Amino acid sequence: MNILSILIGLLAGSTAAMGLGGGTVLLIYLSLFTSLPQLTAQGINLIVFVPTAAVAVIIYSIKKQIRWRLWLFMAPLGIIGSIAGSYILPLIPIFWLRKILGGVLVIMGLSRLFSRSTCKE
Repeated sequence: MNILSILIGLLAGSTAAMGLGGGTVLLIYLSLFTSLPQLTAQGINLIVFVPTAAVAVIIYSIKKQIRWRLWLFMAPLGIIGSIAGSYILPLIPIFWLRKILGGVLVIMGLSRLFSRSTCKE
């Protein structure tokens, strides 16, 4: 393990705790800067997400910043989407998977960059 991997792990955890997509940081690092195949990087990203999200949920719950009714509505949809995605993923060639991931990242970045909305507490 090198110093860059340690720094990326800390950055991914920190951004995930802030709700800013720590998995995106980790996925980009694993896909571009290691010799891991894309699907392996995605699998590692998902494994890292679970404990990171669990800690963030505990902290946000203590701060009373979770809307549990919304969660009860969104969680089953997320589970259904995860199951569907795991079946669809093997059907998508890696070339297109990378293009889709890159496009989503660009759209997300541009939407945040040009968003006029302000944060509400």
